[in-house]
Amino acid sequence: MNYTKWILTAHTSRFWLVLLASGFFAAALLVTSPAKSATNTNTTVDQFGKQIDSKKSEIDKIKRRIELYQKSIDETQRQASTLKNQLKLIENEIAKAGLDIDLTTGQIAKTNLEIQRTAKEIAAQQEQITTQRQRIRSLLQIIYQNDQVSYLEVMLTNETFSDFFDYYQRLQDIQERLQRSVNKLKVMRAELELQQTTLVNKKNDGEKLKGTLEQQRQDLQEKSVNQATVLQETQQSEKKFASYVQQLKAEQQQINQDIVSIEKKIRDEIAHQKEEADRIAALGKPRLRWPTKGRYITSYFHDPEYPYRNIFEHPAIDIRTPQGSPVYSAEAGYIAKVKNGGANGYSYLLVIHNDGISTLYGHVSAFEVGEGQMVTKGQVIARSGGTPGTRGAGRMTSGPHLHFEIRIDGLPQNPLDYLPSE
Repeated sequence: MNYTKWILTAHTSRFWLVLLASGFFAAALLVTSPAKSATNTNTTVDQFGKQIDSKKSEIDKIKRRIELYQKSIDETQRQASTLKNQLKLIENEIAKAGLDIDLTTGQIAKTNLEIQRTAKEIAAQQEQITTQRQRIRSLLQIIYQNDQVSYLEVMLTNETFSDFFDYYQRLQDIQERLQRSVNKLKVMRAELELQQTTLVNKKNDGEKLKGTLEQQRQDLQEKSVNQATVLQETQQSEKKFASYVQQLKAEQQQINQDIVSIEKKIRDEIAHQKEEADRIAALGKPRLRWPTKGRYITSYFHDPEYPYRNIFEHPAIDIRTPQGSPVYSAEAGYIAKVKNGGANGYSYLLVIHNDGISTLYGHVSAFEVGEGQMVTKGQVIARSGGTPGTRGAGRMTSGPHLHFEIRIDGLPQNPLDYLPSE
């Protein structure tokens, strides 16, 4: 072997020793799982998993207790309307509301654990990606530095064509390993992006749950106020409760009769006044909007959990809104009735729209418009109320909210069938 051939042999041998070692490194990289890249991180992720499973178990237990209280509420509502049953109903609702809070608190804790676990997984994934990038970069540098070996040099340093072909077979294997490493890196980056999106979604869910928790705390407070109101009105006397129930029924029936008769009278009058009829017709087909900024509903239309359902069906939705908040007209229309209940009575406002539709806004504390006035969609027509003992709240209230009805030809409809969902 001459000097030149010896040099080439030595050079190429070093190249293969380094390259094959790097190739083995890359091959080892291919079977490395991100979840196993760091023992400490993996242990932490497992610990979070156990805590999450424990929290799930707690949540399931709370859900089962909520179901039991709901069954009791349903049974009590089917029984006769007595003071004993009414108080039992409210007590069960208070207990259920407390469990609802516990449930949401548990869900928040579970979400926070999931956020922490996902953050750990992302950190491990980032570490794995960084390591893989460095290894690929090193391998590429070695290949580039030794890429000057020509076919002629390879042939001179191999005794047979078999050795020559083995050389290129090994080179092809290394290239394939490198390509698999690059592909794996792409997959890992895609998984990381998905995990980051999941983390953001979990954080958003956590914020929503916090908002729900605050609303549930207010629900609990209002149910407690409702219990205190019943006790105060009846003085724990079945006879006084029976009288209280009759007053509530009579009051509700009178309000309903007034609304139906007023609407019919006003529509008849408008029909005989061409100018007013044309103004109403020009409003077009109603497309209703929400009457408040908030959309949290405390009682639904014909709500099975309405505290006075044994006495009458709830013909509206109650929307929680701070005392004195602006109340907006759900659509352009004509102010048919402004009922001022004064310091102790029930105040409401009735607006007539096209296509036989009317809207009613109850428990209002102040009016911004008067009877006979045309209003536009979204115009402020009143101020909300509902806080017990305040002007316009009336007797059937346990906290600040807007009582909102939609009627067609005088008959109450479910407002959620007409209001936009977004």
